[in-house]
Amino acid sequence: MSRDLKSWLLLILLACIWGSSFILMKRGMISLDGSPIFSDTQVGALRMSIAGLVMLPFGWMARKKITSMKQVLSLLVVGIFGNFFPAFLFTFAETKLSSGLAGMLNSFTPFFTLLIGWMIFKQGLKWQQVIGLVIAFGGIVLLVGLGDTTTSQEDFIYIGAIMLATVMYGTSLNTIKHILSAFKSWEITALAFSLVAIPAWLSSYFTGTFEVISTNKYALEGLGFITILSVVGTCLALVIFNRIIALKSAVFASSVTYVIPIVAVLMGVMFLKETFHLLQLAGMLVVISGVFIANTARSK
Repeated sequence: MSRDLKSWLLLILLACIWGSSFILMKRGMISLDGSPIFSDTQVGALRMSIAGLVMLPFGWMARKKITSMKQVLSLLVVGIFGNFFPAFLFTFAETKLSSGLAGMLNSFTPFFTLLIGWMIFKQGLKWQQVIGLVIAFGGIVLLVGLGDTTTSQEDFIYIGAIMLATVMYGTSLNTIKHILSAFKSWEITALAFSLVAIPAWLSSYFTGTFEVISTNKYALEGLGFITILSVVGTCLALVIFNRIIALKSAVFASSVTYVIPIVAVLMGVMFLKETFHLLQLAGMLVVISGVFIANTARSK
């Protein structure tokens, strides 16, 4: 199988995994019958705690690969900016914003990946990439629907939270591509999560997560969804994600954020019986076209 074909297949698989993460986050906060379970900070803390626990043995195996303090600091950047802080920012945003709007805002990640790569890492900027990303973002607007993105002034703090998370994602992606290219994808994931495992468990303790587990009758239900989110939607997904970066590029890998809303819409139609409009179909076609244009740009 060629590198290009493998990259596209992994990108589609990753979009399917991450496309379900918004629902899993909400199910961690609210039970199937609408009762509250964990708070947004508790969901973020649990997500990182479980992922850190799962990846800790693999991180111990990969520890000998670290040979310099620069690599340690770079892995900390990936762990903190690429995983730890965004886990809290997204659950915080989803207490107010719809999953569709959150997915649309998440699609700013390729913009910041491209911008940070150009400004900090001196990566060549190709106009074809810029044009493709702009086209894809226009498709996201069509896909989500302008009517669903109407927000009040009070919502801008939640929008800002996701925008900040996408800046962090862009920083993490470029760090992986330009500094940690000697590491395998599973090594980056394992080491990054191992480094943030202790802060994650401390966050779970100080936010009262364990008290909720012992007192809330829906806690096991919520914990089940968060565990799936942690193991599949975080650990496995990031191994795939880092592999895509190694095979292709950071910008290509970040293009998954354009495909995620497509998966979210299809899941809503199939499992939540949501309505599907022709405008959304047009949006999907525009998104796919934009991603294809951006990622067929020839390297200098």
